[in-house]
Amino acid sequence: MKDEVILSSAYLAPVEYYVKLYQYGKAYIEQHDHYMKQTYRNRCMIASADGPLSLTIPTEKNESPKCSMKDIRISDHGKWRHVHWNALVAAYKQSPFFDYYSDDLARFYEQRYEFLFDFNLELCQWICEQIDLQPMLLPTNDYEAVPLGADDFREIIHPKKDYEQFDSNFNPCSYYQVFDAKLGFLPNLSIVDLLFNMGPESLLVLRDSIVK
Repeated sequence: MKDEVILSSAYLAPVEYYVKLYQYGKAYIEQHDHYMKQTYRNRCMIASADGPLSLTIPTEKNESPKCSMKDIRISDHGKWRHVHWNALVAAYKQSPFFDYYSDDLARFYEQRYEFLFDFNLELCQWICEQIDLQPMLLPTNDYEAVPLGADDFREIIHPKKDYEQFDSNFNPCSYYQVFDAKLGFLPNLSIVDLLFNMGPESLLVLRDSIVK
């Protein structure tokens, strides 16, 4: 294991992503890669009463098929801010810590961000502050296919890749979830699931999800 990690930009990233931020003192967030749909760059997974629910941020179409992540603009299509916030309220209003964090989180859905990368990074910084996670978060200066000096999880932490197969250092620690009596424990959901359910103890769950 190296001292630094490189991660893709992610919207309310899964627990696995924040376990890496716990493990590494310095994290580079990739902003020069080609934007790809159907990744955590613009989607997160939460636990609804009916099971896992995917929330996706719409983005503006770009004339270039190989647009850098830093240049991806958020679209207002479908009133997604309203839809996402209502979904979060419905999913977590009964969670132990929703009322504690909801007002601060709501401002991210009230403010209009132009670029997806900026929105994701500010959300990530806010989440880290709430759970007393203190990584050094640095946007990349350029794109390196094989980064030197950093462990690369840019394409390993991916909705279509099974962490059991691709990340042997991650084993999600179970914790209380609002609908666990109905659905059972749902691993590796968005970090907000952990935050709303466990609050300050989220840090302990991240720690206990590391395979040593």
